[in-house]
Amino acid sequence: MASEALFPLRQPGGEGIIPSQELREFIRDGIISAPGIDEDQVQPSSIDLRLSRQAYLVAASFLPGTSSTLLNKAATNGMLRQKIDISNPTIFYPGLIYIIPLEESLDLPSDVFGIANPKSTTGRLDIFTRLITDVGDEFERVRRGYCGKLYIEVVSQTFPILVQAGMRLNQLRLARGRHIFAGDRALRKLDQSDPLVDADEESAQANVDRGLRLTVDLEGNDSGIVAYQAKKTSVPIDLSKVDYYEIAEFWRPIYRDEKLQCILEPGEFYILASRQRVRVPPGFAAELLPYDLATQEFRVHYAGFFDPGFGYGAAGEIPGTCAVLEVRASQMPILLEDDQFVGRLNYYRMAAVPDKVYGGNIGSSYQQQGLALSKQFKRSQRNSDAGLRRQRTQMDRAYELHLGEPSAVESLPSVGPRAARIEAI
Repeated sequence: MASEALFPLRQPGGEGIIPSQELREFIRDGIISAPGIDEDQVQPSSIDLRLSRQAYLVAASFLPGTSSTLLNKAATNGMLRQKIDISNPTIFYPGLIYIIPLEESLDLPSDVFGIANPKSTTGRLDIFTRLITDVGDEFERVRRGYCGKLYIEVVSQTFPILVQAGMRLNQLRLARGRHIFAGDRALRKLDQSDPLVDADEESAQANVDRGLRLTVDLEGNDSGIVAYQAKKTSVPIDLSKVDYYEIAEFWRPIYRDEKLQCILEPGEFYILASRQRVRVPPGFAAELLPYDLATQEFRVHYAGFFDPGFGYGAAGEIPGTCAVLEVRASQMPILLEDDQFVGRLNYYRMAAVPDKVYGGNIGSSYQQQGLALSKQFKRSQRNSDAGLRRQRTQMDRAYELHLGEPSAVESLPSVGPRAARIEAI
């Protein structure tokens, strides 16, 4: 690989994010422990965490603090509302907060710490998750040398979802030493030998400024679709399904307009894509940081983590992959314009090049993606321009037929006048 001369490959035990081969050693040695850990839980730079059979409906989000375990604090403070058996598929309703013990537990060495994030599919369904540890005072962080159980907080913000024990909603990266992303000088050198964006794209020049700057694509492809807006629906999404649901039942496509603009409505959830097709060489992992909230009022990307090999492959054979953006406006409507800056991709060095990289050969769902919904939705529709145009026509007709019938219009909340205005602008 071209980047080897600039960034010599580290060996297991070195500083950086711990790779797949060392994660297996951690499992073998009991540093990561759980019954029946599967090989496919081990990702290039993280491990998928599984839900256990018990879930707890709680009154509010909270941290246990440094003097209490999570469930003891919940019981003491009267936070526990209901204990739920999720051995079988169980509906989690939007807006409710659930805490679930995870199957995996940790006994970390004193120099190893952890950082968690939702899996890509979780983020694309607007499911908010956070990792919690006992006697912990930070979400999504596992302190150095931690020994104990792990928990996940789950809030589905748009869709009812069907969950079951054994499902994997989040993933855990472990790292040794300092967790510092590569500086701009190092990224520019890397870009010279291993381009960080697709060299065939018009915006092929990597814009490095405190990380790789990403912008939004509102031009789209031949289908004309530049975004999807989530619908409010009472139909639950079974997270175990793949290539199953009709897109039109859950999403409203937003089409390119002449001004290449889109208005994000407060509280609504959108899927968009980056203009840049990014690449992550195997010696690195990357994380997309949200838009600076000091300058705008929307959040980009719930998952935000890119495995080694994303948009790159094992030896640079893939020219790049779009970053899918999970976007929510907060307090006010936001005008989004084509090629507008939306976030920075920071690159972190691996402790060693992993023995597997992101891609179809390990079951990765989003390599070489464009504007892609989660894997639960029918792939044939996601890849069919004609099918998406038909969905638009059907929804337009449905809205016209139900004009003047309030009850029917309410059942089509994402096709009303306010949503239509986004498409027209």
